[in-house]
Amino acid sequence: MPAITADTLTLPRLPHLPETGTAWRKVAKVITAARQVEGEGFVVRRPFPGVDLALADPFLLLDHMGAVEYAPGEAKGTPWHPHRGFETVTYMIDGAFQHQDTTGGGGLITDGATQWMTAASGIQHIEQPPPELVASGGLFHGVQLWVNLPKAQKWLPPAYQDIRAGDVTLLAADDGASLVRLIAGDVAGYQGPGTTHTPITYLHATVAPGARLALPWPENFNALVYVLSGSGSAGEEGRPLNEGQLAVFGPGSALSVRAADTQPQASQSGWEILVLGGLPIREPVARYGPFVMNTRAEIVQAFEDFQAGRMGVVPAQKIAHRTSSDESL
Repeated sequence: MPAITADTLTLPRLPHLPETGTAWRKVAKVITAARQVEGEGFVVRRPFPGVDLALADPFLLLDHMGAVEYAPGEAKGTPWHPHRGFETVTYMIDGAFQHQDTTGGGGLITDGATQWMTAASGIQHIEQPPPELVASGGLFHGVQLWVNLPKAQKWLPPAYQDIRAGDVTLLAADDGASLVRLIAGDVAGYQGPGTTHTPITYLHATVAPGARLALPWPENFNALVYVLSGSGSAGEEGRPLNEGQLAVFGPGSALSVRAADTQPQASQSGWEILVLGGLPIREPVARYGPFVMNTRAEIVQAFEDFQAGRMGVVPAQKIAHRTSSDESL
């Protein structure tokens, strides 16, 4: 797993949280992600939205892509498509994805980098593995998170952030055993590089086998832990939590997790988890396909605006390529 690594003994350490007197969050439920096909035919694991968790306000969707070893010619992405009303956050752990959007934003996302696209009032984008990865095959592993925007910010101009692997804030657990990569938000006064419209915290942690990771967490945020690989437990009560599972925590001011003493072969460096939480927006949600608004009328308007070309223009070379391909069929 080539997401950025570091010597944890040289990093700033998270504060020690006392066992007594700390309002530890308990695990409210554990959800196993459902598998489904997205884009041009790649499989994702999706813990929400689903039957067990429709909405994790302010989060709308979490898709776990891989880890998968593609044979030559197998890697797939998405075609050009629109979004309105929220943000997409794509974090690549292994492999690479190319992003391009109709505002001119984009680039190569690889090995610990994040692209943060604020769709807001409307945008079109495309996400594809680079041609060399398609040709050669290889390991691919990434996550896409959708973050809702409050009504007042859904009509902001679209924007793009390129967060490179070296930009993330690196921290160590209080005992120095585990690595925390802070992508956005605040943990114990340390800030991640991602600029957020909706207050959230988003991090990737590698918890050493047998080690415990304790994090202070804002009381007004929700708290979720998703397992990318390996096995461990969540909460002081030790609820088992394995690859592809999400723990939803109840109220409190801190949370804890612990990695199993023995990890699968693919997770020898430690238990790989995402920890995320945010301030609930608590507004009506109307969603259909690539649009997330507050009312059904706004969804209808989004489709009309897209069809009328008011969500950006796909670059001419792409249109020409599609036309050529269509004529050859």
